[in-house]
Amino acid sequence: MSTGTASRRGTSVGVLTATTTATAAFGLLLGWATYGLHGTTPLLERATNSASTWIIWTAVAGALIRTRPLAVWGGALMMLATCGGYYAASTLGDTFGAGGLGTAAVWSVAGLAGGPLLGWAGWTVRRGRGDVRAVAGAVVPMVVLGEGLWLGLALGYWGEAVVFLAVGMLLTALLTVYLARAGVHRYWLCAVLAPVGGLAFHIAEKVVLDGLLGSV
Repeated sequence: MSTGTASRRGTSVGVLTATTTATAAFGLLLGWATYGLHGTTPLLERATNSASTWIIWTAVAGALIRTRPLAVWGGALMMLATCGGYYAASTLGDTFGAGGLGTAAVWSVAGLAGGPLLGWAGWTVRRGRGDVRAVAGAVVPMVVLGEGLWLGLALGYWGEAVVFLAVGMLLTALLTVYLARAGVHRYWLCAVLAPVGGLAFHIAEKVVLDGLLGSV
């Protein structure tokens, strides 16, 4: 093996280790913080008791990672670590009840399923090429919009739902403008797909996730 090859391999291992460690640490801290901030203020109560918070930060982590494969796997790790941090804090806070293990398992599986998509979305919006950037840009606001629909239609919390829907629309607008300025030809796909995806996310959350959580 040449010295140059060994050096490049060593650098790749170092980047992988550093990225994995930072992503896991960030996820654990995020999970711990969202539990610890419950009930401190009405605003933080809703912001921390929300899937959107974890999802937005997972997409941000994906955007900060340099390579696409690592961003995809980092998204899964981020969500799993966040679940771990949250339920570790819950256990230490003595609020991890008898049904907590099943709930933690459901959220962990959901995180492993959705985390790679979110990591990819964050990476693609920042570093990708072509119109797929607009599709990726719709992923994050669609989750916020979907949660807003769930809060209003499923739970009847229309005051909070309006806030989530407004934030989702603002994110959609900001990302659409960003993509337009970045020269993405079909930047408008972000604005079109975000609300459609939000409705799909709401249906999936109500039918699949609520069903799984209700069974544990």
